[in-house]
Amino acid sequence: MATINIEATKNQARELLNTRIKSVEELVHARQRVSDLKEQLAAAERDDKRAYVKATRDGWSPEELKKLGLEPAAAGRRRKAQTKTADAAVPSAPSSAQDNN
Repeated sequence: MATINIEATKNQARELLNTRIKSVEELVHARQRVSDLKEQLAAAERDDKRAYVKATRDGWSPEELKKLGLEPAAAGRRRKAQTKTADAAVPSAPSSAQDNN
């Protein structure tokens, strides 16, 4: 029967694990980069919104800004969508009042 070298076997096992660990490290780095970029994007969107509001307070109308290619950011558009959602919920209110009677 052949002799098995335990140290050589452990070293081979470590090498196999190291390649697997490296792929997980790369995944963690990529996920962290995505997280960092999302935070930077959120900060940039807040800055953009503040600057847009400041421009309107300084006398620029939304129509003038739009003509300059400076439409409100997506955050401003989301607020409008929420208003539509709130409007859609209003008709259900009278029906629930009827259910209570």
